Amino acid sequence: MKIMASSRRTGREFLVDQVVENGGDDPWDGKPLQADYAATLVESLKAAEEAGTHLQEALERVADLGPHFVFQKESILGPLRRSMDRLEEVRVG
Repeated sequence: MKIMASSRRTGREFLVDQVVENGGDDPWDGKPLQADYAATLVESLKAAEEAGTHLQEALERVADLGPHFVFQKESILGPLRRSMDRLEEVRVG
C-alpha cells in the first residue's frame, strides 16, 4: 500500500516512501519531519505501509474465498479513522 501525506509546513504532498528514503526528511524542503525521533518515524512509516499492504492482501484473499459473511466495515475502518484523526489533531510545537 502506498501512503500519501502532506507537509504541515509546505502543504505539498509526498509518498511515505520518499520520507523513508530521505531518512525522515521532507522530500521537498529537506527539513526533518520529526527532528527528535527521525529513526522511529522512518521505522513506523515503513511498518504502516507494510501493515496496510498485508491487511489489503488478506481482505482480498478472504473476498476471493466467497465466505458466507461480510465484515462490519466500521470494525476495520473505525480504528483506522481514529488514528488518522489523531494525526490531524497533532499540533507542531
